[in-house]
Amino acid sequence: MSRRYREADMANSVAPKGVLLDLTRCIGCRGCQVACKEWNQRSVKKTRITDGFTNPPDLNSECYTRIKFHERDGQEDRLGWDFTKVQCMHCQDPACASACPVGAFIKTPAGPVVYRAERCIGCRYCMIACPFQVPKYEWEKVSPLVQKCTFCADRIAAGLIPACIKVCPAGVMYYDDRQKVLAEAERRLQEKPGKYVDHIYGKEEGGGTSWMYISAIPFEQLGFNTKIPKVALPDLTWDSLAKIPYAVGGLAVLLSIIAYLRNRGNSTSSGKGEE
Repeated sequence: MSRRYREADMANSVAPKGVLLDLTRCIGCRGCQVACKEWNQRSVKKTRITDGFTNPPDLNSECYTRIKFHERDGQEDRLGWDFTKVQCMHCQDPACASACPVGAFIKTPAGPVVYRAERCIGCRYCMIACPFQVPKYEWEKVSPLVQKCTFCADRIAAGLIPACIKVCPAGVMYYDDRQKVLAEAERRLQEKPGKYVDHIYGKEEGGGTSWMYISAIPFEQLGFNTKIPKVALPDLTWDSLAKIPYAVGGLAVLLSIIAYLRNRGNSTSSGKGEE
């Protein structure tokens, strides 16, 4: 993300944004998946259809969001499907940002957790710390970076809604200030208690996330990690990192030098600095 978007985001005194995903409305069209690729200018990787028609099988460095297919049991002779949209949850207190020793990840006032590639040293602590297993590494590249959903931070800074939400034809995603999103989720659960599981996923998991879900199907059956503690994870992250030998500090210095040389080379070859 360019500097002008980061500065614009931080300058705007706005309430942090959030999204409610009502999984009872998803039709599995994957329009959000396509829109995400188009807006973020991501390419495609060679893949194959696996059981359940989920494609690609998992998030990767070129796929920031995907629709996961779940075939229902007990439908006699007809097929029944449930769908789950998977992307970065944009935690309120992100473990990836806490684990990063050089501040390559930051939580912006508007809600998105954004990645500053120019700071990255390639340690990949963010990938280990994330309880949702979201950040992905560009293993196939000579100068790899970490990639993940940006919450369309550039669009939000410009007063626009995220691309995936804009194209959804079924109204799956409700986007607003996080507190309003949470209130809407609670309203739907109260008005139709027989329709939904009595839980808002993301309300408390990991200390709370910007993206939250309601569903008619128990979340563990949809592949959600339901064992994430309700406390903010950075405290747990630092308890673990404190046990790493101090020798890792020397490795961080070495990786910083490599990252500096890599970024300087990229800047020289492009003839441009950061916008």
